[in-house]
Amino acid sequence: MSQADYEKRINYVEFPVVDIQAAKRFYGEAFGWTFEDWGPEYASFSDGKMSGGFRKEAAVQPGGPLVILYSADLEAMKAQVQKAGGTIVSELEFPGGRRFHFKDPAGHELAVWSER
Repeated sequence: MSQADYEKRINYVEFPVVDIQAAKRFYGEAFGWTFEDWGPEYASFSDGKMSGGFRKEAAVQPGGPLVILYSADLEAMKAQVQKAGGTIVSELEFPGGRRFHFKDPAGHELAVWSER
């Protein structure tokens, strides 16, 4: 993509975390993300299309925008999130699909959706 293609699009998502290694372990196991360390207080991640980072903080206050990921196999993804240490907090159906919300080890709430 050219620089103009990035204009006014979400380009990077950053999560404050208390434990960077725990965040890398969870998101690596649950979603297969890859990481690059930038010292002891920052690690960037890539999901293959979008990038972001984990910023070390003394405390985390969950909330803010809801990040929603996609999976063609919602049940398998839910099992993978739980196996990696995530906690399912809600499940719902809506016209056009279903989704579940989960909390990661730092307490951030995210969701995964699918058409089925």
